[in-house]
Amino acid sequence: MIDRRAFLAAAAGIVASARASGAQPAGKVARIGILGDTSPPVDSPGSGDAAFRQGLRDLGHVEGRNVTIEYRWAEGKRERLPELAADLVRSRVDVIVALGPASAQAAKNATTTIPVVFLGSGDPIAEGLVSSLARPGGNVTGFAVIAGLDIVGKRLQLLKEVVPGVTRMAMLWNPTNPSHVPALKEVPGIARSLKVELRAIAARGPEDFEGAFATMRKSHVGGLLVLADGVFVLQAARLVNLSAEGHLPTVYGNRAFVEAGGLMSYQGSFVTLYRRAATVVDKILKGAKPADIPVEQPTQLELIINLKTAKALGLTIPQSLLARADEVIQ
Repeated sequence: MIDRRAFLAAAAGIVASARASGAQPAGKVARIGILGDTSPPVDSPGSGDAAFRQGLRDLGHVEGRNVTIEYRWAEGKRERLPELAADLVRSRVDVIVALGPASAQAAKNATTTIPVVFLGSGDPIAEGLVSSLARPGGNVTGFAVIAGLDIVGKRLQLLKEVVPGVTRMAMLWNPTNPSHVPALKEVPGIARSLKVELRAIAARGPEDFEGAFATMRKSHVGGLLVLADGVFVLQAARLVNLSAEGHLPTVYGNRAFVEAGGLMSYQGSFVTLYRRAATVVDKILKGAKPADIPVEQPTQLELIINLKTAKALGLTIPQSLLARADEVIQ
């Protein structure tokens, strides 16, 4: 005869173990959609995509076994994002990871049921992605990389330390990036507090770059702030070359520019960000609702300086600034 108490205890133990592991039903293969406005990243150990996939593996999600990842890339053409987002919805993915604010908007507009995890919004409340940072509501949560524009203001401050005598600077922004619109209102005031006149110059893509830099030359600016933007990252080498041709000290929002020869960048750690994104996706695949997952903000910021570029521009980087740098490229 079966001992009823032993049976119930064993059954309870099995249920508790399953809940603790958060395992998906046997044979269930989770489908993750990645929506980006840039091009497929270079497959390298230091890339954000590699960090995301490694983060998934660390949490037990192994590609080809219990998870698949479907990518949709706009190749810098943001007008394609709505259809690419709709295609992921038709594919019935379990969660969409949206890279950049424009991708986040497209994903949010495409579905009210599939969870969306965004990476890189500037102000997700103002952009209409979430109702609050603590309790996002709806089917969207994620990571606000430049929340409150504090990081953008810090970039200006760092550039001012490098060229303290400059009183006129430019800010290159992209009208197709939802996170850039608030910067038009807030950053000029930050610049004034640094005794700098800031001129905002728009560029939607590479076809506008020559004209934008011609405007900078006519305005006699002595420094440039390039706002973080996926389309700009695709053209990092060209933007860096244009800054070099104009002998223009420039601060960027992505390390890709410094690796391409730009002067310096200040940003959240993208490797850390993508790893954290894997954790949020894991929670969602285990049943958590995006509405209850707070929007995170960066806790690890990186200042990267290219000394070779500084020398070519005839600049001496203050030792106090070098001492604060997370990485110095010789």
